[in-house]
Amino acid sequence: MKGDQYRIALDTLIKTHLIGTKKSTKKRSDIDVSSHFILRAAYCRTEELRRWFLTQECHLFRHRLEKVTRSSKRNLHEFLSQSGIHFHRIPEHEKQELREFLLSISSDNKTMSPMEFSTTAYFKIPFLQALDLIQSRQVYLRNGFAYVPTARLVSIITARFRAHLSKSLTRASNAFSHIAESERIGPLLKSMNQQYIGKDYSQNKQVEGSITADTVSDVVERSMPLCMQQLHKGLGRDSKLKHFGRQQYGLFLKGAGLSMEESILFFSRMFSKLYTPEQFQKQYAYNIRHMYGKEGKRANYSPHNCTKIIMGQAPQSGDHHGCPYRHYDDSSLESLLGKLHISSTDRDAILTQKKLKNYQLACAKHFEAVHPNALGKQGVNLEGVGNHPNSWFSASLSYHNRGQNDVKMEVKTEM
Repeated sequence: MKGDQYRIALDTLIKTHLIGTKKSTKKRSDIDVSSHFILRAAYCRTEELRRWFLTQECHLFRHRLEKVTRSSKRNLHEFLSQSGIHFHRIPEHEKQELREFLLSISSDNKTMSPMEFSTTAYFKIPFLQALDLIQSRQVYLRNGFAYVPTARLVSIITARFRAHLSKSLTRASNAFSHIAESERIGPLLKSMNQQYIGKDYSQNKQVEGSITADTVSDVVERSMPLCMQQLHKGLGRDSKLKHFGRQQYGLFLKGAGLSMEESILFFSRMFSKLYTPEQFQKQYAYNIRHMYGKEGKRANYSPHNCTKIIMGQAPQSGDHHGCPYRHYDDSSLESLLGKLHISSTDRDAILTQKKLKNYQLACAKHFEAVHPNALGKQGVNLEGVGNHPNSWFSASLSYHNRGQNDVKMEVKTEM
């Protein structure tokens, strides 16, 4: 999801989860600030959690700042003034002296028009504060300074925000041990990073193209996200999965519509090279029934969402669980994507997101690569792709089923 589509989707999420339409502006602002600091306390505990939180907050901050800039440059200047951020604006005569060079800098393959240039303010900023813009050649560089137009100050401000928040998270991590001892809020903060507010896949409802023990293998490469593909392949190769792998894959299959009886049948077949039916029933069938809420405390366990998989127990030798974008090194992931016939362009896009530690965006890029034009296909709901493996699976099933329906319609039309 890119450009306007991304902005629209993020605006929708903000309105749904961060802004209550019946609350006053001050009330919404107070809630927003309180939520930020609660999350800061929850996500400061480890380097991995801090990095994830930092990325998400910077995305949100940049989105809001760009929205302010698009509405009015005056609003941006008011924000800078209120925040105590000051940049050196170059005088008009210096701007005109550098006119040729400043006009030669393009953005999004568009060159600034002379009319737009005449109304645009430029700021002289030390180049170390504008490395992102320099890397993408969006500013003019001279004598150690970057000449930045107003619209591109967003990148500079976001970088400052990131540096400030990163330091604050490090300081907060030193104090977390005291907060974690609190019986009231300690458990909540420790489990917050595994919370999920998307679609509930715990009910084992039959979804479009529901699977059975006989058909699981048929949809692995076509419609399962990479994490589940690797679990299935590891299961086929080893004829078993360790505890975390069984949990991750078993709950995913539950959410995909595999009934408890079919799940027991499927895993007993896959384990059959190492275990007799009697051994399987004794050692593993209970765990499957437990997943479906039929044993033990009879809890209705939910399939793991992407955040839980990424932040959860890292795979060790002989394990197949986890997130390939998070837990594989670059060369292993690139090799795997090549074997799946992902084009070099798409591989580069996926690996770029992985290197930026945007693991969920890398997963979404993978979906885009193997489902061309999915966004424009009627009946394909892409919400949750990159946030939950079952959303990925459900969207893929709908995509392929819609494709089959389109073919049938074309045949009927020709007849």
